Amino acid sequence: MKIVGYSDRLSLRGGQTIRFMVSCEEPKYRAEIVRLRHTDENPRGPGFKSESIETSVDGDYPGRKQAIHTGSYAVVPHHALLDCPDGFTLQAWIYPTTPEMGAQAILTKISNTRESGFGLYIDEDGSLALWIGTGGHLEKVRTGVAIRAGQWYFVAASYEAASNEVRLYQNQQTNWPSADAEICVRRTVQSYTLGANPADLLIAAGPNHTTDGPPACDHFNGKIDNPRLYGRALDSLEPDVPNSDRGLIANWDFSLDIGSDRISDTGPHALHGHAVNLPTRAVTGHNWNGDEADFKSSPSQYGAIHFHDDDLEDARWEVDFGWTVPEGCPSGVYAAHLQTDDAEDYLTFYVVPRTAGARIAFLAPTLTYQVYANQRFEDSIRKSLDRKESGDVTAWDQYMKDQELLSVYDLHSDGTGVCYSSRLRPLLNFRPKYRMPSRSLAAFSPRLLNGDMHLLDWLDTKGFNYDVITDHELHQEGVELLAPYSVVLTGTHPEYWTAHMLKGMEAYQADGGRLMYLGGNGFYWITSFDPHRPDIVEVRRWRGSRAWEAAPGECYHSTTGEIGGLWRYRNRAPQKMVGVGFISQGSGRNRPYERQPDSFAPEAAFIFEGIGEDELIGDFPALVLEHGAGGFEIDRVDPALGTPAHTLLLATANGFTDLYQVAIEDQLVCNPKTGGSQNPMIRSDIVYMEGPKGNATFSVGSISWCSCLSYNDGDNNVSRITANVLRRFAEE
Repeated sequence: MKIVGYSDRLSLRGGQTIRFMVSCEEPKYRAEIVRLRHTDENPRGPGFKSESIETSVDGDYPGRKQAIHTGSYAVVPHHALLDCPDGFTLQAWIYPTTPEMGAQAILTKISNTRESGFGLYIDEDGSLALWIGTGGHLEKVRTGVAIRAGQWYFVAASYEAASNEVRLYQNQQTNWPSADAEICVRRTVQSYTLGANPADLLIAAGPNHTTDGPPACDHFNGKIDNPRLYGRALDSLEPDVPNSDRGLIANWDFSLDIGSDRISDTGPHALHGHAVNLPTRAVTGHNWNGDEADFKSSPSQYGAIHFHDDDLEDARWEVDFGWTVPEGCPSGVYAAHLQTDDAEDYLTFYVVPRTAGARIAFLAPTLTYQVYANQRFEDSIRKSLDRKESGDVTAWDQYMKDQELLSVYDLHSDGTGVCYSSRLRPLLNFRPKYRMPSRSLAAFSPRLLNGDMHLLDWLDTKGFNYDVITDHELHQEGVELLAPYSVVLTGTHPEYWTAHMLKGMEAYQADGGRLMYLGGNGFYWITSFDPHRPDIVEVRRWRGSRAWEAAPGECYHSTTGEIGGLWRYRNRAPQKMVGVGFISQGSGRNRPYERQPDSFAPEAAFIFEGIGEDELIGDFPALVLEHGAGGFEIDRVDPALGTPAHTLLLATANGFTDLYQVAIEDQLVCNPKTGGSQNPMIRSDIVYMEGPKGNATFSVGSISWCSCLSYNDGDNNVSRITANVLRRFAEE
């Protein structure tokens, strides 16, 4: 991508300012603000639609390339005590995950020239090493025995200035002793002075030794627990041998302040630091015994931080321009449109009304967008790149790969799951015109933002007046955000919800609110916003249909302390709220719906005005998976999970192929009959529920539903049913 950017927020109201950060390879670019109307370029649909908005942003800007530097670590600001001129001892528990991947720093206080100071490393040969810079000379002392991945080690190094003696200690924590489980090395180095330097002390990284590039390098992959620094060479380096705390300079306890980026020193000098680029916290330490799985119950067993060389919290680009939204600006989906002579980018955002201006609200699933942001489909993209299939990998996908951008669906380079997502970086699949890679489900189809724009374009075309609100406001404001509206429409895939969001929606429904759930696989994963860093969201995956599995003892969110996983296991199965819940996902041809007996009930008559008794619903071309309204990810009725007894089952799509399999959470034992051609559980259900205060819910149970709305210029039965329900729900 020759031009790419991001914004500092995803939504805002009139009077607020949004700032844009841009990287451009050309000398200049042009920017303007546009309102997005339909962003799927599929020629079988309405096509791309946008409207230029005259603003103060319009104009040319100087181009400059801005870099992304991944890799997490901790920084303790320079202090004279950290120089240790008379000698030192470094100690830590480590759990390396990729010790074979080259030099990785554990604890360093070394100059960027590496001519003064010291650092404890896993060296190029995979063994523990002390790097020591004395008088302009760098020496390395190694144990020579490679450290194994996925094992806890106690490691230590000391240097005695008077004798120039270095000692290294490498002890594997194991119940199965081996010849190389415990290694101790002694060596005398050249007689030089350590020398002071102004470098910060770094944990899990070393300083960059080049004149440009990232501030840190040699990133450590794995966990580090309780690093310590002494200003003298200890008598013994073994973990179980008591040493006097005389000479203790710092004792960093990672079990403290788990929900923050603070690195706390419990030593006598309070040399606190902070974490950079969002390493994973609330992870088990070297002494975790399995008796407690909640870090809040036994914090001393969660004294580790898991660092990764591809973590990223904030790209930290410089601001190029900003826009203060005028009061009264119409609510909707907007973007900063960036252009050079031969490239463009769109930075999407939402303008939310300060007060409700319509009876209808579209709730944009921005939390789901953020969780999916930069989903790489790594295996698919890698194979495509290896074969150099030029039409198969978009510039967006290539940029994600080149810049090591990850979603909460991806794995870190060490194979562990990504549990955080920050919006302070380019979000490449949160772009108009983006489509799914060829080897993903719903290949070449729009999803998320571009799938939801099918609905908004239909609302425009049909003349419905609506406001746009987002998950971010719902999380912050709760039911007060929803209360003014007669009806709230979801997007096509509102999968990720916080507890605050669910409480807000439940209160809205209970007080007479009407909900149209126009998607599939909704209200599924427990998700949290960091209370102190609202740009960050967290997911811990376990016991569901998942891309990765949280490690034992690591299922609780570090940011809020709540247990992660599926909402159904916290008594909030989506069936209780919307009547249906996730059962399967797949690809291939979608299926139409057949009317069920409940569709002929008097209270459902308004829904099927203009629909024939035997008419198949959605049996025509679609913009997702080419044909049919039921498919991609689908939901079904399940009384055992809370579908209310009075729910009307209006229509069902079934007959799916074995590309659709029963969701993992609905399987208790191995069963060969889990495919769509054999298992009656795999179906998409449309339901309708009424409540005592005029509240009502209509759910379609399919991501693909809205992709049928525009067929035949909106003259079709999916469009008709949706309009029938919306008109009734929007009434007083």
